[in-house]
Amino acid sequence: MIFISHNHRDKPIVEQFALRLRDIVGQDKVFYDSWSMQPGDGLIDKMNEGLAVCKLFLFFVSKNSLQSDMVKLEWQNAVMKHASGDIKLIPIKLDDCLMPPILLQSLYIDLFGKGLEVSLRQIVDVLEGKNTYSKGPQEFSNLRAYCYAEGNSFIVEVHAEHFLEPISSFLYLTNLEENEISFTYKSGNMCNAGFNKNITLANGDMCNAQLMAAEKGTVPGFPFVVEVSAKSEKRPILNGVLHEKKQGEWMPIPFIPSRRSSGI
Repeated sequence: MIFISHNHRDKPIVEQFALRLRDIVGQDKVFYDSWSMQPGDGLIDKMNEGLAVCKLFLFFVSKNSLQSDMVKLEWQNAVMKHASGDIKLIPIKLDDCLMPPILLQSLYIDLFGKGLEVSLRQIVDVLEGKNTYSKGPQEFSNLRAYCYAEGNSFIVEVHAEHFLEPISSFLYLTNLEENEISFTYKSGNMCNAGFNKNITLANGDMCNAQLMAAEKGTVPGFPFVVEVSAKSEKRPILNGVLHEKKQGEWMPIPFIPSRRSSGI
């Protein structure tokens, strides 16, 4: 039996995973609240029934599930069973939350970074006893760009999540013209800047881009911050951020339309 532990706020994503898993192994082999629990059932009793026959516990880790007392009961119970060898526990990361230290002893599946198909394939490989390694469609990125509105402007914070990035050189992609948008460096006084028209992206698309670069590294806790404003009545539009990994080599970094959570 596969036990799916999640928070109801994450159901739009988790349900897609559960339905695909049901098609592969059968509904009777997946404990998922949408079909394993009926009106009038006791939540704790049903949870205990599912855990009693569970052999594979899938914990969908997110900011929502980590704040849920009910989900905490499920996964902490599973941790104890996992420690005694009764079940296999696999965390599945849904967003950019901070993984609880006790779960770091187990390798987790990164649905947030690798997508549904790769994550589902890894679970099937576990069930079939195969090696689960699969290179996902999204490369690892130490950098993430968080974009949020502030008044009539946007603030873009590029954070180094894990370690120092020695090159702080970024291209901010936009479909607007140079006379329609402005970029202001907010992390210091010295910044190299320049507007580039009609650059060709890796997928063949063309876009305008603003270069913003500083002669210092980007380290965890000290983001590279840029304010983006419209020079006209048009609202500033950003299509993403590229990072210069080495001279002339630019790579897209994850672009997140929200503030960075203080818990990360």
